[in-house]
Amino acid sequence: MTRVQELYPDNKIVLREVGLRDGLQLVKTFPSTAAKQRWIRDEYAAGVRHFEVGSFLPAKTFPQFADVRGIIATVASLPGAYGIALTLNERGVNEALASGVAEVATVVSATEEHSQANANRSRESAIANVKRLCELRDASTHKPVVNSAISMALGCSIVGPVDPTEVLRLTEKLFEAGVDMVAIADTVGYAGPKQVGELVAGAVKIAGAKPICIHLHDTRGMGIANASAALDAGARVLDGSLGGLGGCPFAPGATGNVVFEDLAFLCESKGFETGVDFEKLIAVRGILKSEMPGEALYGGLARAGLPRGRAAKAA
Repeated sequence: MTRVQELYPDNKIVLREVGLRDGLQLVKTFPSTAAKQRWIRDEYAAGVRHFEVGSFLPAKTFPQFADVRGIIATVASLPGAYGIALTLNERGVNEALASGVAEVATVVSATEEHSQANANRSRESAIANVKRLCELRDASTHKPVVNSAISMALGCSIVGPVDPTEVLRLTEKLFEAGVDMVAIADTVGYAGPKQVGELVAGAVKIAGAKPICIHLHDTRGMGIANASAALDAGARVLDGSLGGLGGCPFAPGATGNVVFEDLAFLCESKGFETGVDFEKLIAVRGILKSEMPGEALYGGLARAGLPRGRAAKAA
């Protein structure tokens, strides 16, 4: 048994801050290890508990993740905090398992064309790799949660529209392979609320008691509207990055992930408790501004502040 119920309790909203991985994937400059640790500790003090901390990729190619083991340890030292690390091959999986990270993430493409272009493998081969990851998980001592994202699930940078029945077929295949959770990823910010809501509802039905995550990019300004639709459709795990940090190599000019602060505010406005202290959370942006002055930061809440009379500390 994995720790999925511990990390993702039933009927509770979980917000995952992915800035330390997805947000840093394409940056030219990146925070020092000490600054990353302050980032995590300050967000923890603001109520954040789930952190995507980096990738187990070659440090020569991705130096921003060379310190991933230390960052995993930083998160693990905080009571009730959980780290998530991305892996793309068996070497990375073994390194992630050795690190003791609470959750191991991987990715399968929604379309055959993107799978071949991005990973030089078929989707069926990618699912076989996920099955192998789950086997390695089962043989490990601490049995981390395994999460597979379906990238380009709502629109592909190569072929355009994606058949939702194909995404739901992949969702079924991934659960059959042994994953604990599937993330529906609008990798290039292709979709609108109607499409997001319908696809998430279908995935939630397949998942049953297991969690479905929604991973959104704000390429065309639809991120918050799409997150609202996903919540209405039953998603209870949502990804966002502080300040909307990030981008996508397949969507030049994209503004990155949906803004984490605005996502938390959306959840509260819809009646979901997040435990976030908004003023403390917004203050963490100062670390990003100091460490990466050339990176644009986004967010309506940071720009306008809380509505008059609204408490900074969520329930």
